[in-house]
Amino acid sequence: MRNLAALLLLAASLAPLPAAADDESGQRVALRANEIGQIFCFSRLGNDEAVISGILTAGLAAAIADAQRRSDAIASKAPDEKPPLGDGIPWQSSPDYADRCETGLVSLSRTDAKVDIRYGFKQAPDAGYTDELILKRVPIAGMDVGYWRIDNVVYADGTDLRAALVHAFDGY
Repeated sequence: MRNLAALLLLAASLAPLPAAADDESGQRVALRANEIGQIFCFSRLGNDEAVISGILTAGLAAAIADAQRRSDAIASKAPDEKPPLGDGIPWQSSPDYADRCETGLVSLSRTDAKVDIRYGFKQAPDAGYTDELILKRVPIAGMDVGYWRIDNVVYADGTDLRAALVHAFDGY
């Protein structure tokens, strides 16, 4: 049910968008950087990675697929033990479910963007934190439109998703 609600919110939020728009840096993009952040938040609140699988760079998607394959191979050899990615892909600083997620400050350049993702907890208002999406602009050949795609997530402590995918296998 939660996944359905997130998908409905996503569909409703995208329906009125034009085919392409200028982002704050004047670049033509299919979705603005803050809209990628909103989609990411829908994914986190709905606990549905499928929502963001189409907005990753090829490099990040490959890194995740490789890490998942490695984790699955370890799990098949030791089915009674928790594999390195037993809790899923570490999309955010804390594995605890945050019931609030919203975009914050957006910083843009011609080829990169950063979007603050602010997490919060209704039951613990002081426990919130801010991660940062790192986006890359992926051009479409022969067109003046590009796509923002998630290339990494920098956690509140300064570490990041790509490093976490590598270090998950330390000791294996």
